[in-house]
Amino acid sequence: MAAGTDLTKHVADFICRTEPSDLPSSVVELGKKSILDGIGLALSGSIAASGELVRRHLADLGLKEGAATVIGSPFKVVPRFAAFANGVGIHADDYDDTQLAVAKDRVYGLLTHPTAPALPAALAMGEAMNADGRSVMLAYHLGVEVECKIAEAINPRHYQTGFHATATCGTFAAAAASARLMGLDRNATARALSIAGSQSAGLRENFGTMTKPFHAGRSSESGVAAAQFAGYGWTAADTILEAPRGFFMAAGGGYDVTAIEGKLGAPWTFAEPGISIKPHPSGSLTHPGMTEMLRLIGQHSIRAADVVRVRVGTNHNMPNALIHHRPKNELQAKFSMEFCMAILLLDGKAGLPEFTDEVVERADVRAMIEKIDFVVDDEAEKAGYDKMTTIIDIDLADGRRISGRADFGKGSPSNPMSFEEVAAKFHECADYAKFDRSKADAVVAMVADFERLKSIDTLMALLRP
Repeated sequence: MAAGTDLTKHVADFICRTEPSDLPSSVVELGKKSILDGIGLALSGSIAASGELVRRHLADLGLKEGAATVIGSPFKVVPRFAAFANGVGIHADDYDDTQLAVAKDRVYGLLTHPTAPALPAALAMGEAMNADGRSVMLAYHLGVEVECKIAEAINPRHYQTGFHATATCGTFAAAAASARLMGLDRNATARALSIAGSQSAGLRENFGTMTKPFHAGRSSESGVAAAQFAGYGWTAADTILEAPRGFFMAAGGGYDVTAIEGKLGAPWTFAEPGISIKPHPSGSLTHPGMTEMLRLIGQHSIRAADVVRVRVGTNHNMPNALIHHRPKNELQAKFSMEFCMAILLLDGKAGLPEFTDEVVERADVRAMIEKIDFVVDDEAEKAGYDKMTTIIDIDLADGRRISGRADFGKGSPSNPMSFEEVAAKFHECADYAKFDRSKADAVVAMVADFERLKSIDTLMALLRP
């Protein structure tokens, strides 16, 4: 086919023809880390304020019966709403994994969080279809791959002018995962993608509010619904990605066909350029600086009382996402470079307990924030947007200046978290949600052996109180 023609069908064909044996063992193992990470985040997200509101919404809808688990609750509802609830939960604390970019103009892969839309859809539809772990694992990987390659292909304008790529591209992820588990053929899968494209939405202006995790949940729900409607025989265009009035043109003004055509699974995104798992529950753009700040604090025994001024320099795209310079609550703090630097200087850590309204309102936190300048730096700008280059200068009361630089943070493919480190993060999330420790240990063991599960329900039953 000519470049860019029949692209939607090309994607649909990839979804339909790929088999579990096509997944390299290394990609399977990388996926397990993100699956465990996502489940843990759904647990901690279930006790967030947004989790309570989601359950209220499900009750208002009169949903009392269904085949799919709302993680961290006794509820089982229809798949689309389980996907919604679990997608919100995974993204609630902004602690979920992140796609990395290839091209220098991609703005960090357009900051797609691949697991939040893909995993809830795969788990919900897998549970409804009584699928085994091998099938759910494949569906999840197909969703992540489609989402990330679409994000790589669309013009950077998409993200720069305000679209939230997790919400927009994530809808295709959920549709891909659901269509595969439903056994849809190529034409029906193409229709599922098309229906998903017409539901693709989400704006970055809502960063720092509950609506950001709402994006992830709604994209997962929309993808599940798209596949279901396609299964009913609902009609839709079969060129939704490449058409002049389709997704790429309408949402981005164009796309790079070479970033997606012939690239699906070649290589898998998990293998190259990789997926980053977060060590802190804040926007991923803060993580290189946080990793470097922790290193500098440890190496130079920096005390908060001795800090006079801190300069944090990045490229110009980072302040466009880290928009809360004087955060007023925990959600805004997740998108505040100033808060993230301040809490590390004061407490030496930044986990779930540190990202609370009470901590954000502390007088010492507010005073330290005033000492931090977050600026655009020429050197960081020249490094390219495929990196998250962060340059730190700390001026101390004794006249010393301590400086450092990082392009990527802990958890990135260049500095990865091991399965054991991800398991420790999972336990942090589970403990935060007051989840039974023995059940948490069993979840870790099941995910480590995910592809051998005879029924996904074995795992999902553990995730209900």
